[in-house]
Amino acid sequence: MPDLPTPQDAAEAALFSECWDAVLAYADLCTSGSAAAAQLGREAFAHGTREARAAETGPVRGAGRRAARLPRIPLLLTAVRTTAAAWEEAGQGHKLDPDLRLWLNSDKAARYTGPPLTRPLALRGLRDLQQADAELLWLAEAEALPLSVVARRLGLDPATAADELQQVRTLFRDRCHRNHLDTPMDAQCRSYARLLDAVTRSSAADTPRDLSRHLATCVQCAEAAACLRLHGGGLPGALVGGVIGWGGLAYLERRRRAAEVRLGAARPNPADKATGEPEDPEQKARVARNGLLVAAVLVSVLALGVSMMPFGGSGDDLGARGDVGRQPVADPNPDPPLPSAPTLPPATSKPAGKTTEDTSKSEKPGKPESSNRHTEPQGTSTPTESSPESEDPTCRVEYDLVNQWPDGFQATVTVTSSESLDSWRVSWSFRDGQHVGQMWDASVSQEGSRVTATAADYNKSVPAGGDLAFGFLASWRGKNSPPYDFTLNGQDCAKSS
Repeated sequence: MPDLPTPQDAAEAALFSECWDAVLAYADLCTSGSAAAAQLGREAFAHGTREARAAETGPVRGAGRRAARLPRIPLLLTAVRTTAAAWEEAGQGHKLDPDLRLWLNSDKAARYTGPPLTRPLALRGLRDLQQADAELLWLAEAEALPLSVVARRLGLDPATAADELQQVRTLFRDRCHRNHLDTPMDAQCRSYARLLDAVTRSSAADTPRDLSRHLATCVQCAEAAACLRLHGGGLPGALVGGVIGWGGLAYLERRRRAAEVRLGAARPNPADKATGEPEDPEQKARVARNGLLVAAVLVSVLALGVSMMPFGGSGDDLGARGDVGRQPVADPNPDPPLPSAPTLPPATSKPAGKTTEDTSKSEKPGKPESSNRHTEPQGTSTPTESSPESEDPTCRVEYDLVNQWPDGFQATVTVTSSESLDSWRVSWSFRDGQHVGQMWDASVSQEGSRVTATAADYNKSVPAGGDLAFGFLASWRGKNSPPYDFTLNGQDCAKSS
């Protein structure tokens, strides 16, 4: 384990081991590499542990009521987010995921540190629960642990754990509903608050059309609906997204996969089943999936055996091979292709002036005949237009439109260079008057429609075959066509398909 705070006792040491996996999983989502993930996880773990210890030993409020705080794992995940925000402010944002950096500088991130009544409902609802109830809800819903495992971890009776979890879900819903009514909202949202409560209580209730249209346009009420509707399987996403914010759904998926791996490595023995513990429905689903996987493997083996049987006179080739185990589908290093029957149009369709040029192209070493295909009718393109197609480009570029809104968009550019670089400069042109306003992992300049991104000090060097990447925010109006004419240090780049 990395250099983490020293546990105070054996119970805290076991808790550290469980929490570190969750912290590292979220830190890996928030960063751009494994080294940065480990560093972010260590700093956040130390900060969150100090905060948790201070809350446990802090003064008790009046009437013996404790101060509201999160359970240990969501508290540490929140510390990952706040540590990432501190990195961004300290100039270490290049270590973070570009989408996270955009989120940290938006109004969405400000909600988590703003006035208490404007913070996400799930965050407020979880803090309002008793510590044991909050732990049960988070482990069962967010960490996706089987209920039998959660019961043993929290010292609950496995026979009554399901009923207790349902009671905690109802308590969480009531806290969220109360907090929703306390949230400052306009008159229209206030008029839908009680209707939203009634509709989300029953799985059979239909949502009125006017409420459905309102939820499609109001983020605040849609968030409340996700927290209030306990049926339909949306509670885990609403809970994790409301507590940690960015990357909530991705974290949830990672924890589900990790729980499945742990369950596969340590399945309950028959003695556990003899105690009268109810069978977990999630385990039934996993058994069914495993059965389908075994069936698929058997079908694949049968198909492979059929494909290896000699058909159509190829038995001599199969018998001549010394590799009896299996026949490769294709030779990874094939010999140069044998000449085949010409498939080009008759010679009369070629312009006389192109004969020498086409012959020289087809005789280039290392180029198979199939690379000399024409995508246009003969004689319609000039030699300068066709020359880039006949040579391997020194770079390839991938342009990704990440997000778009009525007057702006976010995009990323990834360039793969076939040569090593000590520094780089990427340029392109826009067709529709787009203008870049902000760029990360590179400095930007723009003259008219031509944009140039220059390497930052920390990412100038690129190995041969390596990638360089950066992102930007830009404005657009009317139309937002993708850019064209990409160059790397003045050399033309081909677009990746």
